[in-house]
Amino acid sequence: MVRIRLKRTGRANRPCYRIVVQDIRSRRDSPALDILGTYEPLKESDAVSLDAERARQWIAKGAKPSEKVAILFKKAGVALA
Repeated sequence: MVRIRLKRTGRANRPCYRIVVQDIRSRRDSPALDILGTYEPLKESDAVSLDAERARQWIAKGAKPSEKVAILFKKAGVALA
């Protein structure tokens, strides 16, 4: 099963995340199948950059977003159905 989830990057006390597509059994820092965008929680208004078209393609193929990624998709206007 494939999951769309966050992969932590950045340095200590300055988190930055990549929105990635990974196998559900793989570890957080293992190589990703695809990188869909970034999320920077410390910037004003939680800066999210996302390739919405590729996200829709992965969802159509059966990838399930994590809870936090689903919230970020709603903010970015990506339909989950």
